[in-house]
Amino acid sequence: MTETKPACIVIGVGSGTGEALVRRFADGGYRVAMIARKVERLDRIAADVADAISYPCDIGDLDQLRTTLAQIQTDMGVPKVVIQNAAMAAFAPNYLEIDIDKFEASFRVNVSSLLVTAQELAPAMVERGDAALLVTGNTGAWRGKPHFTGFAPTKSGQRILTEALGRELWPKGLHVAYLTIDALIDLWWVKERMGGDKPDDAYAKPSEIADEFFHIAHQPRGAWSFNAEIRPYADTW
Repeated sequence: MTETKPACIVIGVGSGTGEALVRRFADGGYRVAMIARKVERLDRIAADVADAISYPCDIGDLDQLRTTLAQIQTDMGVPKVVIQNAAMAAFAPNYLEIDIDKFEASFRVNVSSLLVTAQELAPAMVERGDAALLVTGNTGAWRGKPHFTGFAPTKSGQRILTEALGRELWPKGLHVAYLTIDALIDLWWVKERMGGDKPDDAYAKPSEIADEFFHIAHQPRGAWSFNAEIRPYADTW
């Protein structure tokens, strides 16, 4: 199927950063394949964004993910940009209460699905010659803290996997980058949870996060980033 617009795949389209990424890349001239479990959300976005196409998929089912990625390539061709934005966590009050099945499922979503994505898409993206694989990270990728015991190991594993892929694929011309969002994101439920005692600019806006992804996806080959961090000005780090 021949199209004039390049393809972008966003894996993990939630109502915050994921949706903002779809809108930013569609505005930037891409056809965007959206992968998520919630069909209703995908259909809502597709109805509002002409160049967004729904591909419902549970990426924790790795065989289903492989099938979905193959279908996208058949429908849209080799992607120019792939963004791994999905996340799953096994949160619990303490380490004793972590559900081990959910913990292992989180590794499939956060780590194994990234490897599958690279296996399915990276060889053709290398052949394409002008492509980027971007991964959404967060603070848990860099340090373990109480209450994040069921999440941080999966994100740190994801970061190291991304680095290993980057060291292997950069010399072949595929830009791989890890973007750490060290921030509260400007969503109604996040503000509600924080009690409304923070100013608006203490939150990272999904559209501004998406702008940074778009920028990194289009860096010149002589000035690629690998680790990028996004946080509001007032955050302590």
